[in-house]
Amino acid sequence: MNEPIDRRRFVSQAVLGSASLASVSGLVSAQNAAHKGPNGKIVVGVMGLSRGLRLAQEFARLPGCEVAYVCDVDRRRVERAVATLEKLTGMAPKGIGDMRRILDDPAVDAFVCAAPNHWHAPATILACAAGKHVYVEKPSSHNPREGELQIEAARKYKRLVQVGTQRRSWSELIDIMQKLREGIVGRLRFARAWYNNNRQPIGYGQEEPVPEWLDYEQWQGPAPRRPYRSNVIHYNWHWFRHWGNGEIGNNGVHGLDLARWGMGVDFPERVTSSGGKLFFDDDQEFADTQLATYEFGDRMIVWEARNWHRRGFGDDRLHQAAVGFGASFYGDQGTVVVAGNMIRVFDREDNLVSEGPTRGLNDFEQSDGAHVVDFLGAIRAGRQPNGAIEVCYPSTLLCQLGAIALSTGRALRCDPATGRIVDDADAMTHWAREYEPGWALEV
Repeated sequence: MNEPIDRRRFVSQAVLGSASLASVSGLVSAQNAAHKGPNGKIVVGVMGLSRGLRLAQEFARLPGCEVAYVCDVDRRRVERAVATLEKLTGMAPKGIGDMRRILDDPAVDAFVCAAPNHWHAPATILACAAGKHVYVEKPSSHNPREGELQIEAARKYKRLVQVGTQRRSWSELIDIMQKLREGIVGRLRFARAWYNNNRQPIGYGQEEPVPEWLDYEQWQGPAPRRPYRSNVIHYNWHWFRHWGNGEIGNNGVHGLDLARWGMGVDFPERVTSSGGKLFFDDDQEFADTQLATYEFGDRMIVWEARNWHRRGFGDDRLHQAAVGFGASFYGDQGTVVVAGNMIRVFDREDNLVSEGPTRGLNDFEQSDGAHVVDFLGAIRAGRQPNGAIEVCYPSTLLCQLGAIALSTGRALRCDPATGRIVDDADAMTHWAREYEPGWALEV
């Protein structure tokens, strides 16, 4: 087992600054142009080898990119990832259990964090400080304060940070979002996003000895220490507040990001939420059924989820099965529905005007490939990527505000310029978290 991570402290008092995306891109561009050029090799290290193995494969199959490290606290996953990438590329990456080795290697240009949510912001900040560009999985942070710190770190260290909201790089969605802005269905006033699944209960866990294949100390990382329990690792941490963000943070971020993008809004003025554990009888700490409403002046977004029932909102008139993920946009001249793998446009009388797939026709476009290509292209060109942290932070914040509103049981009033909760000290206690001693986040 590897030694515990050396707990580093960053610089404190980080707030959202005034630097624009353009100015940050300019600062990064001068460095990258001299270092990489348009065709230079980009060396990558990947942390977290469940979702991260998929991303590692996407990076590794691209010309001009080398995955030099794969890292996980589960020794079995490391061995599997090394073998998978060696078969794919003919080269075996270094398989490690300590992410410090990636950050300490000056040959590494980009760091990918696909570890659990409580690692997303700390790893991003550490990587930026080490001079690495970052691809961080969604949600970009565990709590709102961490998102503010990520933006500050990207600006301070002049690094590019891409959030794993991969739909931002799907060409068909880029096109329909532009058409929404241009008025394809008139003036937008309302959007609805949803996620539904048929998940299974996680039961009631028991304290157990740490398995021999797991470095639990490093898995916990910045989170205050808790005993190992039988029903948390590897996936069920999503449903515990100590490490995860529930379904609204897990998959809600995708739908809410689409809704924000299409509606052209950032921070809400008012947030309400209702729901609870209506179905599961187990250890889960988040709602299995939730409705969250976000008000942006004369526009509104609603997000809905059920963890225990797959049927979502479909178009039965077209004999399509209702799908478990989507977003719909309502204007005064019609509707755009992005559901499953289809985009449909309806006129004011609800007649179908057009329809088409949401993704390209080849396997690469249907995966995360376009978002990975965009990230590497951004590094080479010194521009901001499609899912830049400053662009996607508000989407993660919407998820977190929806969870806070449900936890407090009351409406939240927010500053529409920053998204911060106003006149509610109790709700603001959810804005940040406690850390393991020595891990307080600073930039």
